[in-house]
Amino acid sequence: MQSSPLPLVALLIIANCSSVKADQLNVPNNVSQSSIPYSQLSIEVPEEIVPDMIELGEQIDPLDSPHPIPWNWVLATHAEMSANDTSGLRYYRSQSLVSPDGTYAAYSRIQMHAQPELYRSRVTSVMFVENLQTGDLRTITPSSPLADNPLLSDQQMDMAGTIAILIPISWSSSSERILGRQFEGMLSSSDASDYAVIWDRQHNQISTLAPEQIDYSNAVLLGWSQTNPDRVLFRAGVLGDEDWPIWAVDPDGSTILAFEEEPMIYGQVVNQVWAGPQARW
Repeated sequence: MQSSPLPLVALLIIANCSSVKADQLNVPNNVSQSSIPYSQLSIEVPEEIVPDMIELGEQIDPLDSPHPIPWNWVLATHAEMSANDTSGLRYYRSQSLVSPDGTYAAYSRIQMHAQPELYRSRVTSVMFVENLQTGDLRTITPSSPLADNPLLSDQQMDMAGTIAILIPISWSSSSERILGRQFEGMLSSSDASDYAVIWDRQHNQISTLAPEQIDYSNAVLLGWSQTNPDRVLFRAGVLGDEDWPIWAVDPDGSTILAFEEEPMIYGQVVNQVWAGPQARW
C-alpha cells in the first residue's frame, strides 16, 4: 500500500528543523544500461559530500517520487536567503543521464530566484540533450502550465511562488526517446503534480503528458510501461488517501489502470566533475 506524499509546506518545516545544509545528491554511476525496475535502485552517498546534506543517504521529494528533484537544495537555498534577509539567483546542475547507445546525455540546469519569503521565490529549469559525438545541444521545453516556456510568456506575468523542475529520468531502450519528469507546484502548499515530457529525437517532437479523465489531486511519474513501451506510468490519487493506483498514459493522453506493471528505466547516470551545484556555466 502506497502512502501519500507530504505537502510542500510540511517538507519545508522538516528541513527548517535541521541544522545541516543541503548540497547535491549523487546517484550511483554504475546503473545498468539495461532496463531495471525503479524499486531496485539504490542510492550511495560519497563520504566527501555527506556533511552538506539535509538527509543522510536519502533525498527528500515533495511527492515521494522514485526520481527525486533537488528539493534539499531548494530548501537550503531558501533557508540561506531567509537567514541573511537577502535575495538572488542560485543555480543547480543535475547529473547526466547517458543513453544506452552512449550517443546522448541529458541533464538539467535549475535556477532559483530566491527571496527571504518562500511565496515570493520561483524555481525554473531547462533540460538539455547533448550529442556526445558532435557537442550539439537540444533544449527540451514542456508545454505544461507552469513551464518556463517562451511561447507562454504572455500567460506568465506573475509566477512568484511557483516551482517547475524538469529532470531526465529515462531513455527508451532504443535511445530514440528521452523521458523527463516535469514537477510543478506552488511553494508552501500541497498543490503539486508531475507531467511526463517525452522527446522523440527521430521526429524531433516533444510531448507533455499527464493522466486524463480520472479524479486525482497529485500524480507521480514512475517510468516507461513494461508491457507497452509507448506508454508511461503514473501513480495518482487524492492527497490523504493511502492507496494510489498506477495508471498507464498513452501518447494521446488516454489513461487506463495498469495492473501488475513495474515501471522501467534505461540509461546510465554519470557523475560530472564541476565545482558544485550552484556553479554558473
